[in-house]
Amino acid sequence: MRIGAHVRQDDDPIGQGERLGADLVQLFLSDPQKWVTPGEHPRTEQILASEIDVVVHSPYVINVASLNNRLRMPSRKAVAEHAHAAGEIGAFGLVVHGGHVRDGENVAVGIENWRKLFERQQDKGGFAVPILVENTAGGDFAMARYIDTIGRLWDAIGDYGPGFCLDTCHAWAAGEDLVDVVERVHAVTGRIDLVHLNNSRDEFDSARDRHANLADGAIDPQLLVEIAKKADAPIVLETPGEGIADDIAYLREHTG
Repeated sequence: MRIGAHVRQDDDPIGQGERLGADLVQLFLSDPQKWVTPGEHPRTEQILASEIDVVVHSPYVINVASLNNRLRMPSRKAVAEHAHAAGEIGAFGLVVHGGHVRDGENVAVGIENWRKLFERQQDKGGFAVPILVENTAGGDFAMARYIDTIGRLWDAIGDYGPGFCLDTCHAWAAGEDLVDVVERVHAVTGRIDLVHLNNSRDEFDSARDRHANLADGAIDPQLLVEIAKKADAPIVLETPGEGIADDIAYLREHTG
């Protein structure tokens, strides 16, 4: 099991990963709250030479499901740009949130917009790295909050080879039972390529995305350990920074 963390020090991700004793690191390539095209990473040579694996998280502003052209079109462009930049540093994937449509809009159209993302990029040679669709915590009109909707999404995009990123805090907040969440995700996607192993500060089905360290939240830590084991995928901790090293040690101790 390869265990790592999202690193806040994006200017030196490998150094931070080494200090944490991580097998892999997740990072942003630009401000996650802005539309900024990523440039060449100043530590590209170090990242490529390191034995620490890298995965990139796309900006939060991206919403390829949106029916609003002013949001959907720049979102498509941003996914391609960040995938290209992720490929330049040897990342094994680009995490992209499932996105949503607005209240009253048709979820099926949002799913179709996801299909068009892959369809149109395929005409350009595909993405530089695999796109890892991540489940989200809230929103009745979200593409990836509920597992049945994720299944509908996969029916539309699965032939294009996307990966799936399971976030445990998001699934908990969405009201999805974690006891068999790995099996149910596998049933609709056939895969889990990355796990964001996060505890939650809030109660089940809260629709609130507030992460906690593994031993400090509302989710039984042993349940998180079992998910990590069953998923058989790389693990990224997005837990509060002051406790990430302890979370890595906890997970290694309890997964053998």
